[in-house]
Parts: sequence; C-alpha cells; structure tokens
Amino acid sequence: MPPAVVLLSGGLDSATTAAIARDRGFDLFALSFDYGQRHRFELEAAAKVSAHLSVRRHVVLPIDLRQFGGSALTAEIDVPKNRTAGEMEKGIPITYVPARNTIFLSFALGFAEVLGAADIFIGVNAVDYSGYPDCRPEFIAAFQRVANIATKAGVEGTLRFQIHTPLIDLTKSQIIARGLTLGVDYGLTHSCYDPAPNGRPCGACDSCQLRYKGFAELGISDPCA
Repeated sequence: MPPAVVLLSGGLDSATTAAIARDRGFDLFALSFDYGQRHRFELEAAAKVSAHLSVRRHVVLPIDLRQFGGSALTAEIDVPKNRTAGEMEKGIPITYVPARNTIFLSFALGFAEVLGAADIFIGVNAVDYSGYPDCRPEFIAAFQRVANIATKAGVEGTLRFQIHTPLIDLTKSQIIARGLTLGVDYGLTHSCYDPAPNGRPCGACDSCQLRYKGFAELGISDPCA
C-alpha cells in the first residue's frame, strides 16, 4: 500500500479523514501536534483513534504556539460559548490559531518527503466550520502548489504531492454518516475547545455545538455527549 501522511488531531473530522484514507488503500502515518493547546486532551483521543485505525506510525510533534498566543486555544483568552449559528457565520473567531494549518501542513510535507509519500490528508471543511481562513479550498490549492516547488522531491519530479481534503464540501452530518459506514468509533474522538480536566466536553463552544448538530441531524446521539 502506498504511504500517506494524515493530520490527526483526535477530533471527529480528522478521524473520519484517516478512515477515508485507509479505505482508499493507503498505509497511514499519522501526525499530531502538542502545540500548547488548551484542549490538549485531544492528543489522548488521537492515540486511541490511531490504534483503532491500525495506523502504522503515529508521531506527536511538540511545538509551542503559546509563545505566540493570539488565540483562545493558545492564550489566556476565554473560549466563546453558546454562540448562535448566525454569530458563528460572522467573521473569524478568537479560536482561530494564527497560521495553524500552514504550520501543520509544512511539518506534514517534511514527513511525507522523508517517507516518500506523495499524499497528505487533512480534515478541513468549508461548510460546517467556524470561519477559519486556512480551511478553504483556495488555501489548500495554494499550499499544494508550494509543496511541489519547495521540495527536492517536487523539483526533481520523484514525487507529485497532493493534499487530499475529502471532507471539504461535506456538512457535519454527512461527515459523521461517512465515518459510520467506515466503522469509525466516534466515542474515541474529542472535539471540545474547552474541556474539563477529565476531558469532559463543555457542550457550549462552537466545536461542541457543530458536533452535536451533526449527530442530531442524523437522529443519533453523540457517544461523547
């Protein structure tokens, strides 16, 4: 099976993305980041998802984005709670981590080049999301162009990198439905931005609300609620 690097946060979207990559016949190499996030509990979920999906190798890379701050996820800034759908659709929220997906994809690209992997999977979504600019198709297309002109493998033509975004046009309920057909155990995942010390989701942040909405639209309960 050809190798692929999958960005695995431990959340619902990344778990589904990894399952899709496996279903497409790729040998999975998962990459997670311990970046100083307040919801660091997600790394435990990533480890469980990795084992569940028979990932060949799971790398957890430490980088301290708290040194920069600028986000409710990496600084002492309150996570917005109980926002309406209309509020979520307006502007870029304070939970945006500056350049996070650019940073993550850069590391994934380096990992992929070493592995000889032309394929990188990321669970970005441009439908049910909180307005993050680095989840849009134009960003992914731009990064893919960079990947193929900024690497030895790309310049020499030994690899033609492709950034896969299988969830980009799906609603949260469609993502969950797809994952269920692939056997994803969503009870292993974690999506909350501001969990309790034991990992219990707050149920009120944007991420929790979007997740609950997805399960509700399918008429099923969130196993983590």
